[in-house]
Amino acid sequence: MNSKKIVVVGSCNTDMVIKADRLPIPGETILGGTFFMNPGGKGANQAVAAARMGGNVTLISKTGNDVFGKQSVMLYATENIKTDYIVSDSVHPSGVALITVDANGENCIVVASGANAYLAPADIEKASHEIETCDLVLMQLEIPIKTVEYVAEMANNKGIKVILNPAPARALSDELLKQVYIIIPNKSEAEILSGIKVFDIESAKQAANIISAKGVEIVVITLGSQGALIKEYQDYHFVEACKVEAADTTAAGDTFCGSFCVGLSEGKSILEAVQMAARASAITVTRMGAQSSIPFRSELTTFDFESQKLSK
Repeated sequence: MNSKKIVVVGSCNTDMVIKADRLPIPGETILGGTFFMNPGGKGANQAVAAARMGGNVTLISKTGNDVFGKQSVMLYATENIKTDYIVSDSVHPSGVALITVDANGENCIVVASGANAYLAPADIEKASHEIETCDLVLMQLEIPIKTVEYVAEMANNKGIKVILNPAPARALSDELLKQVYIIIPNKSEAEILSGIKVFDIESAKQAANIISAKGVEIVVITLGSQGALIKEYQDYHFVEACKVEAADTTAAGDTFCGSFCVGLSEGKSILEAVQMAARASAITVTRMGAQSSIPFRSELTTFDFESQKLSK
């Protein structure tokens, strides 16, 4: 398809998922759930999404020298992701996420970061040529912030565009934001970055204005089932979400980010890339799991959205 290179720098986890009728309250045990396990982590999810959309993808990450880490690297290789810069940590275990999903597809997640918390600038230095010769760098916040800042500076010094998905939500320095070309927060992440409670398109515009004033050129705020708001320099665009029956929202945001980057790498406009990403993430929420739910490029045209539409 295209030869433009996308480097994803981020986390790699193994997700242990229980699907239950509802999420437990503190101190409560719920019986009758269904268990399954599959690879996850925001960085790896986004790399898989980009690869399945036809992107030329390299993943820079850190795993433990254990069965979870080794299995993950093997799986990424089968997805045609370049794995040369996934570091094996002999001291710390691979990251693990415990996920509970209710009957409505809402989830509750606890992550033990493991080796992800030790992906350091020294590890990035070994992959500097890969970063300095790519077209887009995509990052999230499940790795140390100093590493995110290091990569952003390295990429900017070479004129390479940095795309940041600021998840999990946390405050970020203006120095980092000035080095970000496109930021893709959800509602809660946009609120932390802007101080504006985001609940509709107008409040999303207000939040986007504040975030872009910090130095980010383009802001894409994902609004879940409401769609996505784009602030591209001085222009605003709104992309409606595809209406589907949600089974599990895990990895919907990651699918959006990875697919969006592929759209950009193919020369699509910001609006066209968001439309493509919205379609891909809608397919994801109809399925259980993280990487197991991420669609392939062909499904953007073959998936039957009509039969998935919510009955009103």
